[in-house]
Amino acid sequence: MRGALAIFLFCLPKLAHADGTASQQYSFFYSFIQMVAALAIVIGLILLTRHFSNRFLGGVSANRLTSKHIRLVETRYIAPKKSLVLVEVGGEYLLLSSTEDRLKLIKKVDVIEEIEVLEDPGIVRAKLVDLFRKDAGRQG
Repeated sequence: MRGALAIFLFCLPKLAHADGTASQQYSFFYSFIQMVAALAIVIGLILLTRHFSNRFLGGVSANRLTSKHIRLVETRYIAPKKSLVLVEVGGEYLLLSSTEDRLKLIKKVDVIEEIEVLEDPGIVRAKLVDLFRKDAGRQG
């Protein structure tokens, strides 16, 4: 079934040009079919490239997306290309100043209040990757 569909999609551009007459009459239907076939081929190539890159490069490991000891708590921009960064490293909070060409430690911060931190998007992404891999393992 897939082979027949692939042959049909590859033949569509030729079928659209096969009816060419001396008057070069424009056909919206054949142009639309040709556009859909070209889109299907491009999307297919993208999916094939993704499949083989994941297979040969090993995909994205969930362990590489998460960090256990270093966490970016908050970033505040104070000027163009200048910001204050609060980072937690091994349970200590560090306030850093970030400029275009430097990163400088301002001071260690003693946090008295509990800081509510939303989950890092990288952690959420890693959890989703684990969830999909578990589901794929059950189905396969």
